[in-house]
Amino acid sequence: MKKVTVIGLGFVGLSLVSFLSSKGIKVIGIDSNEKKITRLKEGITDFFEPKLDYYLKKGRKYQEFHTKINSKTINSDFIFITVGTPLDDQNNIMLNFVKSVTKSISEVLKDLTIKPSIILKSTVIPGTAINTVKPILEKSGNQEGLDYNLLSNPEFLREGSAINDTIYPHVVVIGGENLESRKKLLQFYKKMYSKKQEFVETNNTTAEMIKYANNAFLATKISFINSLANICQNVSGTNVDDVAKVMGMDPRISKLFLKAGPGYGGSCFPKDVQAFISFSKSIGYNPELLEAVQSNNKNQISSIVSILEKNLGNLNNKKIGILGLSFKENTDDIRESVSIKLINNLLKKKSKIIVHDPKAIQNTKVKFKKKIEYCEEFENIFNLSDCAILMTPWENYKKISPNMIKKLSSKVFIDTRRMLKIEDKELNVISLGIGI
Repeated sequence: MKKVTVIGLGFVGLSLVSFLSSKGIKVIGIDSNEKKITRLKEGITDFFEPKLDYYLKKGRKYQEFHTKINSKTINSDFIFITVGTPLDDQNNIMLNFVKSVTKSISEVLKDLTIKPSIILKSTVIPGTAINTVKPILEKSGNQEGLDYNLLSNPEFLREGSAINDTIYPHVVVIGGENLESRKKLLQFYKKMYSKKQEFVETNNTTAEMIKYANNAFLATKISFINSLANICQNVSGTNVDDVAKVMGMDPRISKLFLKAGPGYGGSCFPKDVQAFISFSKSIGYNPELLEAVQSNNKNQISSIVSILEKNLGNLNNKKIGILGLSFKENTDDIRESVSIKLINNLLKKKSKIIVHDPKAIQNTKVKFKKKIEYCEEFENIFNLSDCAILMTPWENYKKISPNMIKKLSSKVFIDTRRMLKIEDKELNVISLGIGI
């Protein structure tokens, strides 16, 4: 039976550990965060993701968790690198964690009894495996093909459905210069996935490019439909959802990622679009389209603020309720959340902010502390606010009724997701992307 090590137990790494161990595969998870490892040994995760706890528990007897990279913890057939790749102050990708982990692996490679396939799953700029990881591995005298194999295997997980995406990936991309090493990983995956699973084999650099191309296109698609929503907002009688529905019927376009809203956020799209822009410029190409996508996304907040000011006037001392803090539903992740950016914007205008979220309250408290007010029940937003804005499409928010909205002193409610179908002449319900 194959043995696996996963280094970096964030969103991607822990999803992988949970899935593989649930299949009865021996998995060693490594993370330098001692508190995280202690909690994982107790079966406790430090972030919310649907089904993650279930699969982690299901595979518990096949899991080990450690904080150190050594000859015992990485003596595996497959070593997956799933550490973070944040941006630095100059908006370039930081490979510090990838480099550090690679160096630690390199120092003990010759002590292993198994020749491992080292698999770079972290999102990295094209050329990282060949130009950064390989030289570090070979600095200690290791040779590819003799002491290790190097592969690139990007992930395409969506927060909120990471386990489903891990179990049923739309495609598995395996990049490597060596055909034999690619086949080894391919056969490993084929034992876990259905016969209908799509696989693509290519080289390392193309595999890395695929991940950036994928995320950049999806971000472009979101920005495009948000631009249409802004246009519809100013054209009486138009509805962006009807526009998107018909567009999505065209097989050349598809309906996915055509849901207009307040903008994209999270740990992937904003970071990856910016990293791709910086990378493109570093090789002499000015990616004007991607810069426009990025600019459009940032401007979505201004559009919401403009709607507020148009309906409330000066926002100084206005009590504004925010429904939804996580960057999307079914996660507690507030990284690059548009809601968080909106709060920052409104605080600068001296507004008083009251917030609710089913899962992300604690993370938000860490960021804002006592600068804003928190509600455990979303109904309280309407008792405490002058107006309210629905930002994240949590299922519970479908329960918002006209009677709740009438409790807002201004009777102004902004639905950035068009979740509610409320027709009441006493209320001013503004649905982003529907012209009135």
